[in-house]
Amino acid sequence: MNEPGTGIRLWGKRSTAAFVLSGLLVAVGCGDFFVYPGNGPSPTTGGDYVYVANQTTQTVAAYSIASGTLSAISGSPYVLSFAPTAAVVNPANTLLFVAGVNGGVGYIASYSIASNGALSLLTTNSIGLADPISMDVSPDGQWLMGLDGNGLTVDQYKIDASTGALTLGNGQTYFISNATIVPRAIKFSPGGNFIFAAVGTAGDLIFPFNTTTGAVSSPGRLSLAANVSDNALAVSPSGNTLYIARSGSNGGLAAYSISSSGVLQALTTNPYPAGSQPFSVVVTSDGTGVYVANQSDATISGYAISSTGTATAISGSPYPNVSAPSALAIDRTGKYLLSISNAGSPDVTLFSFDATVTGKLNTVASTSTGTDPTGPIAIAVTH
Repeated sequence: MNEPGTGIRLWGKRSTAAFVLSGLLVAVGCGDFFVYPGNGPSPTTGGDYVYVANQTTQTVAAYSIASGTLSAISGSPYVLSFAPTAAVVNPANTLLFVAGVNGGVGYIASYSIASNGALSLLTTNSIGLADPISMDVSPDGQWLMGLDGNGLTVDQYKIDASTGALTLGNGQTYFISNATIVPRAIKFSPGGNFIFAAVGTAGDLIFPFNTTTGAVSSPGRLSLAANVSDNALAVSPSGNTLYIARSGSNGGLAAYSISSSGVLQALTTNPYPAGSQPFSVVVTSDGTGVYVANQSDATISGYAISSTGTATAISGSPYPNVSAPSALAIDRTGKYLLSISNAGSPDVTLFSFDATVTGKLNTVASTSTGTDPTGPIAIAVTH
């Protein structure tokens, strides 16, 4: 089931000369002018914030979550200089990274997160030909990984926690024969020892990772049957189970146990039924629930998770979403689930968990992320 990937490194196409770090900038429309103090951004005070990258309007919308409401943060939306494709908050909640492309050149903007959730642009990292479709930060906060849209590369960057600057690392290439590769999502394991990547109909890759040295080893692979696509990944807090949003003729919520060496073993029922075109998946912070966004029928499927990782559909699932959901997130308190819709109307929806039926979703708030259509493409939350 797991077979090594091979390939020719393409890092020569991205010369060091092309990796230019801009000077310190101020985000357009930012409510709080940020003056870099020289000793790094201060950690947030545990605020509950969500950031939505909008591809059509090239902005980042920021909201505070409190008592079932979405309140726009001062200065939001923040204007980007490129069309975003991915976003992620570091584990310390001090930095937001937003990736995208402008004129064929890739960029990753690094923002500091103030105690009130406001963003200030620290630097815009030019990353040459790289085109991150999805990003994740290692649990120790040292490394940023991007799944490149070229279908060949996992891009790696060392994070300077003080300035937000990124230094290009070695990363890893992969090659999959006789398969159509569609890069979809990348995710670290909670322990940081594995990186998982969903590559559409080509299946999934498992990269062993050394967080001390930054070494990314050649991947193992989970192959798929015909007419199936793996679109998104989530790992249980224990690191023992990988959940996959799988679409196609045998789609649904796929679940695999993860061995200490990174071998994936399908659970007894696989996949669990979901709605039409599962496109995103998220695990609750306590590991007792998993939710799948079904893009085609505008629903969200919910599952209760046992101690062994097996899933059982929650009463009332799948739940209606007001618009076709394209990405999900759990807020830092674990009390709310957020959904964005690339099609809009509305752009962001906030759900609470029912007090009577454990895990059941109740819609409590929704909002646009600017003047529609904004094209929400990615969501990132504080941890």
